[in-house]
Amino acid sequence: MNEKLQINKSDEEVPVLAITHWTKELFSFSLRRPKSFRFSAGEFVMLGLTTDEGQQILRAYSIASPTWSDALMFYSINIKDGPLTSRLSKIKPDDGVILKRKSTGTLILDALKPGKRLFLFSTGTGFAPFASIIREPETYQKFDKIILTHTCREIPDLAFSQMVLSQRENDGLLSKKDITSLEYYPTVTRDKPTRDIKLGRITDLILTEEFFKDLNIENLCSDSDRVMLCGSQSFNRQMKGILIERGFLEGSINDPGDFVLEKAFVGG
Repeated sequence: MNEKLQINKSDEEVPVLAITHWTKELFSFSLRRPKSFRFSAGEFVMLGLTTDEGQQILRAYSIASPTWSDALMFYSINIKDGPLTSRLSKIKPDDGVILKRKSTGTLILDALKPGKRLFLFSTGTGFAPFASIIREPETYQKFDKIILTHTCREIPDLAFSQMVLSQRENDGLLSKKDITSLEYYPTVTRDKPTRDIKLGRITDLILTEEFFKDLNIENLCSDSDRVMLCGSQSFNRQMKGILIERGFLEGSINDPGDFVLEKAFVGG
């Protein structure tokens, strides 16, 4: 995860509404959304803080809140000695955070061809863009079934995604059919599994087909399945290889395909 240093005094700060520390390293925070700010579910935006020397430290953050929310939510890992995240982890309500006004990214529904099932594969903080996508009514209008995975090291690392799923069930914009059309498949790599949480890397579980057996679903098919990827660089690379071997074509906003991944940053 690279943190980029930029200097620009023209950006406006927006106030912090809340911050939650899920583990010693993982935290989420919400900002007041400017009335003029627009984005598509799955996009990211540049956020930052101003140092004591007057410099702005900016980094790409996926927006984890749905497009209809009055708040902008973000999910982060605190990198030890990181110039931005070490500071962001200490923000408090009413503090100011720099918000660039232009959002962008490849993890949007328009970058995918029409399909029947949508697979959302994530690791670590790569879950963030999917937190937005699964709370959008448009997602359920375009796909009959949504399969969402989240792989972390330990069970406490799954707390944020579990919170988002709980919030989703209370979203008035989603129907009961929308709620039940999503399958959540959490896995851990360094903890004991439970009845609801699988042990293992999602890539391994896909290759052994255990993933499909657990959910009682058919294997990936490029004719009708669409896939979004967001995670560590090694995860994205391996998953991309798995998909290409199965005949999936990578898409973009200008040329929709069978799968897309976020290249702008590493979310693990």
